[in-house]
Amino acid sequence: MTTVALFGSWILTRRDGKPAVARDRWVLVEGDRIAAITPDRPAADVTYDRPGRLVLPGLMNLHNHCFSEAIARSHTEDGRGRKGGKSIVYTVLLPLSKTASTVLSPQERLAVARLGILQLLKGGATTVMEPFRNGLPEMFEAAEEMGLRFYGAPYLFSTADAKAGPDGRVSYAGDDGAADLAVWNALHARWEGRAEGRIRLAMSPHATDTCGPDLLRACAARARELGVPITTHLAQSDDEVATIRARHGGRSPAEYLDWLGLLAPDLLAAHCIASSDDDLRLMAARGATVLNCPRVFARAGRTAAFSRFAGHGIRTLVGTDGYNMDLLGELNAASLISKIDAGRAEVAESAALVDAVTGEAAAAIGRPDLGVLAPGAKADLTVVEMTHPHLQPLHDPLRALIALANRANIAQVVVDGRVLVEDGRYLAGDEAAITREGAAAIERIWDLPEARAAFEEA
Repeated sequence: MTTVALFGSWILTRRDGKPAVARDRWVLVEGDRIAAITPDRPAADVTYDRPGRLVLPGLMNLHNHCFSEAIARSHTEDGRGRKGGKSIVYTVLLPLSKTASTVLSPQERLAVARLGILQLLKGGATTVMEPFRNGLPEMFEAAEEMGLRFYGAPYLFSTADAKAGPDGRVSYAGDDGAADLAVWNALHARWEGRAEGRIRLAMSPHATDTCGPDLLRACAARARELGVPITTHLAQSDDEVATIRARHGGRSPAEYLDWLGLLAPDLLAAHCIASSDDDLRLMAARGATVLNCPRVFARAGRTAAFSRFAGHGIRTLVGTDGYNMDLLGELNAASLISKIDAGRAEVAESAALVDAVTGEAAAAIGRPDLGVLAPGAKADLTVVEMTHPHLQPLHDPLRALIALANRANIAQVVVDGRVLVEDGRYLAGDEAAITREGAAAIERIWDLPEARAAFEEA
C-alpha cells in the first residue's frame, strides 16, 4: 500500500461542526484513506513538502453539465439563442444535446466527456454529480478512466422532446417515462459501484415541467429503494412556474414536488431562482437541498443568490452547471452576487461557501467519508497554491480563497489517494489531445443547420 504525505501551511479542519483552519500540518494518506493529520513530518513513500499551500477536502461539485454547456459555449453570451428573451434550456441546451447523442459516434461522445472531466478536475473538483441525457453513457466511461469520483445522473423525462418555438414558448410532446426508467435501471446495474466505488448513480427526473406525476413518484420510489440521491431542476424559470400552476391546480413547482412526496432530505434541487419565499420556507421545512449555480444565470442578467436560499435555512450548495467549470470562481461569484442582491457585505461568508462544496455537500448525499480531512475519510484532496502574487499578502486563507483565487491556483487534485493533477497539469492523459478531440466533436454539432438556427440573434 502506497503512502503519501502532503504538507499544508494551512489545512481545512472542523471545529464545533464548522470549518476551521489549522497551521502547518501534514496529511498522511495510506491507500485510498487519510491515515493521520499531524504537525510532525511522517515517513511516507511519496512526500510533497510545498510550503504556502492550502489543503482542502476534495471539493464537491454536485451540479454540472459537461455536454449541453459545451455545445452552448461562447455562442449564448450577450443574449444570443434566447428566442423571445426566454431561457436557452429549450432552444439550445436540450435540443442540441439530444442531437449530439445521435449524431456523434460513441468515440466522439467519449471525447466530449473526457474534455468536460478534464476541466472539472483542473477546476479543483474531486466529486461531481452530472445530469445528462441517457443517450450519453460515455460520461460514466470517461469518469472511470480519468479517476473522478462521479455521481452520474441520467435524465428521465415524461416528455423528452420539449422545444421552444421562435417566440420562446415551449411545447411538450411524448411519453418517455417508462422507457427512461428502464434505461436508468440498466445503467445502474452496469455502473453502480464501479472503480472501487468511485462511480455511483443519482436519480435524475429532469424537471418539474418535463416530468409528470407518475414518473416522479416512480423515480422517488426506485431511488429510495436503492438508497441513491434524487436530483432535479426546480423553478429554474418563470415560465416553468406558470406551466406547473396551470397543470397542477395552482401549485408552484415546490408544492408540486411536495404533493408527490419528493420534497424531502434526499432531494437536491437545482437553481430554484423562480421560487417564492413561501416555496423556500416549505423547502426548508422539508429538509431539501438547493444547488446554487450563480454564474449561469448572471450571464442572462439574473441574480441567483446563495444568501437568499441559505437565509431561509435551506442547505445550499454551489455547483458550476457546466458553464465555467472553475469551482473557485463559482464560489467567488456566489459571494459577490449574494452581497449585491442583499445589499450587505456580511452575507455568504467565506467559511460557509467553502462548506458548501465540502462538508455540507458530503452531508447532502450521505457521505461522511467525504468533505472532511480526518483519519478514516476518503483521501480526496484539493490543494491550492497560495503564494501567487494576486494572493499576497495573505492574512486569512479562506477569505483569500473566495475573494481572490481561481482555477489557476489549483496545485493538486487527489482522488482515492491518487494524484490526478500536479502543478496544475493532469497527469493521467494528454491534455492537448483531450482538448483537441473534444472540441472537434462539439464543432461537428455547431456545423449542423439546427445549431446555426438555434444560435441566431433573438
